[in-house]
Amino acid sequence: MWLLIAFIAVPMIEIALFIQVGGFIGVWWTLLIVLLTAIAGSYLVRAQGLRELGKLQQSFSEMRDPTEPLANGAMILFAGALLLTPGFFTDIVGLSLLIPAVRQAAFVWVRSRIKVKTFTTAQSPRHAPADHVIDGDFEDVTSDKKPTHRPSRWTQH
Repeated sequence: MWLLIAFIAVPMIEIALFIQVGGFIGVWWTLLIVLLTAIAGSYLVRAQGLRELGKLQQSFSEMRDPTEPLANGAMILFAGALLLTPGFFTDIVGLSLLIPAVRQAAFVWVRSRIKVKTFTTAQSPRHAPADHVIDGDFEDVTSDKKPTHRPSRWTQH
């Protein structure tokens, strides 16, 4: 439901802002601002994305939790998509996601709403202790009519 509201509300907000800003400063200045925010946003996304990629690689090499660099990378990628979308509202949201403090607040908020359950391998049913042996019998119930091999697609008939 929220997604439907967003798909309806965001274009309406963008159209209203284009009309207001275009009427105030003119069409060509409005288009120039939209173009410049896309160019500046692309540069900022690239620079911050490379920085977060370095942090992600460092967290892997130091065996630390990579959740925060991954989340920051996803938010930077989303910011880039918003900045490349023409419009003032999407530009404001995209530029705000490029501010590290905003990303940190969004990460803390999302993390507080997600509950992660963990388990250890000792509790996992897949891993039985080494001294635990399971004995059993089996019976082959496959029919004799099944072929013992599958014919190749490349053989000629």
